[in-house]
Amino acid sequence: MADATERRLAACMSSIRLELTGRVAHLVLARPERRNALDESLIEALDEAVAELESAADVGAVVVRGDGPGFSSGIDAATLARLATPAGLNRIRGAFVAAYDRLERLPIPTVASVHGWAIGAGFELALACDLRVIAGDATMGLPETRMGVVPDVGGAGRLAALVGAGRAKELILTSAMIDGARAGRLGIANRVVPAAKLAAATAALTDELLACSTTANGLAKRLIDRAARPLWADTLDAELQAQRQCIQTPEFLAAYRQFLAAPGANSPQARK
Repeated sequence: MADATERRLAACMSSIRLELTGRVAHLVLARPERRNALDESLIEALDEAVAELESAADVGAVVVRGDGPGFSSGIDAATLARLATPAGLNRIRGAFVAAYDRLERLPIPTVASVHGWAIGAGFELALACDLRVIAGDATMGLPETRMGVVPDVGGAGRLAALVGAGRAKELILTSAMIDGARAGRLGIANRVVPAAKLAAATAALTDELLACSTTANGLAKRLIDRAARPLWADTLDAELQAQRQCIQTPEFLAAYRQFLAAPGANSPQARK
């Protein structure tokens, strides 16, 4: 990648780190002190980094992973506090949707390398990648309904496309947390490995991707996504309408206040 591109990326990213290993770009969530919780600045940096990679002709695969002990604990508590109004929901959710959709539309195969935990919007980020390599002891799930809301940045549609409507309903309607082994059985994980072998397994998968034409892979993934989710824009709009309704309910307001008042609101345990 050109030096100018790297300088632009470095200037905009304090919470995302870009690492280049040969033809593989690693986008690293770099807020380990906040359990890689997703705030507006991180999402903006992610969107800008992916925009730069759109024209990176020398990159044949992209890995998304988290620094520290986990992938991502989900949306940052401070950002969540600004989501409880229609205006805040429109603005912040719009930024998340734009970044995740840009990542999914990237004409380069993307791999989520998941360890520790991927909760809520963090799990939805992993679902926005083309492939997932997951540590067997990782914990992941969409606990939104327990707080009186719905997955609203593409999680419901992407999960249903992966595992089918029945299993997606079970996971979302019960706010179930699953481990990597079950993610593999459900078809969420493409590879499940011990945590100590996660980096090696991710590298092995990217090697397989690099052995194929990046142009053909980019076109093939677009065809597959279109076939799997032909009404994607309608699904995203339905998520927004559902969330607008949810944030006005007494159930959400009570759970929301309790969550924000709890110590360690960004911890995975607080979201289970």
